Amino acid sequence: MADNEKKPTRPPGTKKPTLAPKKASLPTGKKPTLPPKAGGPKRPPGAKPSRPPGRLVPDPGGDGAPALTKKDFASDADVRWCPGCGDYAVLAAVQRVLPDLTEKKENTVFISGIGCSSRFPYYMNTYGMHTIHGRAPTVATGLKCANPDLDVWLVTGDGDALSIGGNHFAHLLRRNLDVQVLLFNNQIYGLTKGQYSPTSEPGKVTKSSPYGSLDHPFNPVSLALGADASFVARTLDRDPKHMQAMLRAAHAHTGTGFVEVYQNCNIFNDGAFFRYTERDTKPHTTLFLEDGEPLVYDEGTKGLRLDGLRLESIDLTSGDWSADDCLVYDATDRTLAGIMSRLFWDEELPQPFGVLYREERPTYERLLREQQQAVVAKRGTGDLHDLLRSGETWTIE
Repeated sequence: MADNEKKPTRPPGTKKPTLAPKKASLPTGKKPTLPPKAGGPKRPPGAKPSRPPGRLVPDPGGDGAPALTKKDFASDADVRWCPGCGDYAVLAAVQRVLPDLTEKKENTVFISGIGCSSRFPYYMNTYGMHTIHGRAPTVATGLKCANPDLDVWLVTGDGDALSIGGNHFAHLLRRNLDVQVLLFNNQIYGLTKGQYSPTSEPGKVTKSSPYGSLDHPFNPVSLALGADASFVARTLDRDPKHMQAMLRAAHAHTGTGFVEVYQNCNIFNDGAFFRYTERDTKPHTTLFLEDGEPLVYDEGTKGLRLDGLRLESIDLTSGDWSADDCLVYDATDRTLAGIMSRLFWDEELPQPFGVLYREERPTYERLLREQQQAVVAKRGTGDLHDLLRSGETWTIE
């Protein structure tokens, strides 16, 4: 940071998260009430058994099965993130949208790597796997290819996906597997206690860069576009409505739905994205993309026009310009998405949020299945015994 730049502070009126209350002690002389014996209390004659918590919503399809709710996707594990961490907001958003996105909870799977974000599968009452550092894409690929009917979500962080996992992350995007990828970007290594990450800004002073980081940071959405991702979006942890909309859009996309989430680490990198999330600065620094709509921001007072291949901000209150002069966004234009993604490097222009790019193309697992079926139709189902003894073989004595 420059010497005259103030460190981001917690916005006025924001309360620190409170810890869970301690268990109250029992009054003197009173014994604790024991749980009922096995079997529970007897129901009155003719009474119906009660439904489990969280499943009281009637089924909209009318087939008699109760509809899923947010509670159905919350596990009984203690959520062990630091109080105030932005990960809580992402977890809540995912659990809130899933009932509308899936009919069978047992078909939903969460795969993660290593890092704070990668604890996610423990907190979801679904199938899941906490894999090794950077290798979540490989496990997700094998799972989706083996069972294409599964709804696979991949949860990762800026360190897990873009450092040791960069190779696997890029190949997942180019293959276009039909999964959702949520990248929590807090521009720091949180789980290992505050080292700079592949997305940390130059000059970042951390425990591993005491004199300031010299690394040039990754721009995740530009990296995804460079890897030929078929769906690229960005959202913020402190805008739950927008985040839920991006989760729904990524899930609706047939292919790899990549969503970068600006996520605050209030312990090791507090306020990294406050200029985009707080009430006083958000209107001036953010631009929410809507396909087919002009690029207007700052409460309608400013807009973006294209001057050659460069975006420039125009004042819509001066009388010289209007919304008709602004560029109308097209989320299917890869060149435009690339230009928009590079606003990451320009502090004079707003940061874009929303769906930057989407295209429809065949998924990897579909092509794989079609290839397998074509080979079987031509050569038959085959025999493993014959296959192992075909071609060049030799015997070791």
